[in-house]
Amino acid sequence: MKTLLTALYILAFGFSIQAQADKIIGTWYNEPKDSKIKIYKKNNQYYGKVVWLKDNTNDDGSSPKLDNNNADEAKRKLPIVGSIIVMNLVWDEDDQEWDDGEIYDPRGGSTYSAYAKLENPNKLFLKGYIGFSLIGRSTYWFRVSE
Repeated sequence: MKTLLTALYILAFGFSIQAQADKIIGTWYNEPKDSKIKIYKKNNQYYGKVVWLKDNTNDDGSSPKLDNNNADEAKRKLPIVGSIIVMNLVWDEDDQEWDDGEIYDPRGGSTYSAYAKLENPNKLFLKGYIGFSLIGRSTYWFRVSE
């Protein structure tokens, strides 16, 4: 009986950790609210895909907006909507945050190391950095009410 109770406790604790980790899943506005990013889970890692842009036109008026600033020349002809900009975030139970990931900035064409932490259920803090997390750029994303 004691073994069964221990197993049930471990199972319940595991579901609790997973529920906490999955709180990042959903659709988020970036800070200026000119794009929406859908966070999803794949193989216990979290990714973010651009699903909407307020202005989906290029400087020449053509559409859809292309990833013109990408460091990889082959990707410059790809549309920004549909591109993965958050990659490989993993839940860190000890720090109560998602880390060890990367974030891509289509405006500048650079990819940075990244971590994220929920401020509240509808406000996500993200930090992109090179090298040390003390130096970098921070932003907030806001959950989209769907």
